[in-house]
Amino acid sequence: MTGRRSTFEIYWEILVFCKTPKFFTGIINRCDLNSKTGQEYLGLLVGKGYLSVIKEGEKTTYAATEKAAEYIALFSRLYQSLFDEIPGFKL
Repeated sequence: MTGRRSTFEIYWEILVFCKTPKFFTGIINRCDLNSKTGQEYLGLLVGKGYLSVIKEGEKTTYAATEKAAEYIALFSRLYQSLFDEIPGFKL
């Protein structure tokens, strides 16, 4: 499959990338998002409990929660059933 990523695929990419804590700039660079769009995606994922915000002094990172593991697994199974392959991206 080629072309634009779906919103669900972008959420999956962010959650997989954030299995270990990541800075905002790292997330938007790795997942190829602009700053405004990145803030929207992260805001939704934090609001739904899929990402946690970790503040250490002046530094803020984002990390996938245990709840995110369920989304990652469900999305991966759905994607694989539709396309006969696991989802992938440039990690």
